[in-house]
Amino acid sequence: MSLAIFDLDNTLIAGDSDHLWGEFLIEQGKVDAEHYRERNDFFYQAYQQGNLDIHAYLEFALAPLKGLSPAELEALHQAFMEHKIHPIMLPKAQALIKQHRDQGDTLLIITATNRFITGPIADLLGIPHLLASEPELLDGCYTGRATGIPCFQDGKVARLQAWLEASGQTLGTSYFYSDSANDIPLLQAVSHPVAVDPDPRLRSFATANNIPIISLR
Repeated sequence: MSLAIFDLDNTLIAGDSDHLWGEFLIEQGKVDAEHYRERNDFFYQAYQQGNLDIHAYLEFALAPLKGLSPAELEALHQAFMEHKIHPIMLPKAQALIKQHRDQGDTLLIITATNRFITGPIADLLGIPHLLASEPELLDGCYTGRATGIPCFQDGKVARLQAWLEASGQTLGTSYFYSDSANDIPLLQAVSHPVAVDPDPRLRSFATANNIPIISLR
């Protein structure tokens, strides 16, 4: 049995759920539109360029969760899934997941996007294991802060290693599918790295290192 690891944003879905959540909050009038869009776009560009300050970004991204009740957040997320996530689902990605599932492989999503956003998406995709950046909860409510190691760049490797030790899994036969050069550390750690519709920096790295390149679009 192999371990099949998937990045989420722009890999299994045709967009970035974190950035889309910011746009959704603006549309719903939950944040100051001009300021929030400016910061949301700034952080997304930094991510694409490989120089994102993940701690500053998580502080920004998690702040709107603070003060909202679980019922309010659930309603917001249901609308977000309907209007932002369902339209960017990829049939080829679902077929790839099914291929690994049918082979009996263990399925895992590993993403820098926080668990509040990504948990329901992992459920929709039928992937039982999720490693994500973790928002802090206190008495059932979000504090607006992150906790633990952010699941980003080398942090993904650290989080995966801890998960492997806890679950008894290994990277002996392991696949990792990603679109982003931010995931090069983890792509180098698995036995079967795959670049999926890669960004320019990852495409160059994949070509130079004979890493397969596929498209799920």
